[in-house]
Amino acid sequence: MKEHKAMQENTQRSLWQEAWRRFRQNKMAMVGLAFISFLVLVSITTLLIDFFTDSSIYNEYVVKQDLFSRLKGPSPEHIFGQDEFGRDILLRMLWGARYSLFTGGLAIICALITGGILGALSGFYGGKTDTIIMRCMDVLLAIPSMLLATAIVAALGTSLWNVMIAIAIAYIPTFARTVRAAVLTVKDQDFIEAARAIGCGDSAIIFKYIIPNSLAPIIVQATLGLAGAILSIAGLSFLGLGIKPPTPEWGAMLSNARVYIRDAWHVTVIPGMGIMLTILSLNLMGDGLRDAMDPKLKK
Repeated sequence: MKEHKAMQENTQRSLWQEAWRRFRQNKMAMVGLAFISFLVLVSITTLLIDFFTDSSIYNEYVVKQDLFSRLKGPSPEHIFGQDEFGRDILLRMLWGARYSLFTGGLAIICALITGGILGALSGFYGGKTDTIIMRCMDVLLAIPSMLLATAIVAALGTSLWNVMIAIAIAYIPTFARTVRAAVLTVKDQDFIEAARAIGCGDSAIIFKYIIPNSLAPIIVQATLGLAGAILSIAGLSFLGLGIKPPTPEWGAMLSNARVYIRDAWHVTVIPGMGIMLTILSLNLMGDGLRDAMDPKLKK
């Protein structure tokens, strides 16, 4: 048993190493990974700055208004210019990255856990369990995710946590179906029958054998789902249902500045470019992960 477990661990390790090798060969995917890594580093840095300075830097440079310098274009002092209240757009973009990334990331994690458990149960047990769970997922899928998130936020109220809950609920059906499909391809394989033969229970089989061997499509879907979640958060903020001002969230910045697009192009173009580059980078990463983890594309 120990030898079988060690052999399985070595096989899994070699498969992940091979997937990483193929991922590194995809230059566009690596560019996307580099950009997202930069945003994560920026987000962590701003959190640490706020923690160690009691948000004094945030209050002084990110939130504080300077109406005498409103709508000024890019300059050496303010590389991205100043917004309609005279606040530095670069600093607001840096501080706002964490709201998009962390809120979207937490929403996708919640959706992945909930949808993953439902999909695993549905695919593993089948029958009435599969029918009930999948019909509930079909009801949610019948409603566009953005419309569903908008309705939930409108019902619960506008706040950071409510936005996260709305996005998570909207993405549960996607992960449930992805995990169900992965489970159906794995559950009838020989090593699952071997696990049954040695007396493993259903929960052990699902969480120790089936889900770890179904991670490839789940990881790819999570990466692409994060891109959609960030876009949904920006869309909700643009509609006035997201994070409240003066919090520097990119969608809210874009919404507040759209009336000035003819007079000051930078107040709308720069937040829009930030959203676009983030979504593009995540999609490039998702495509790279899909190609790296697809056994049919091995080189």
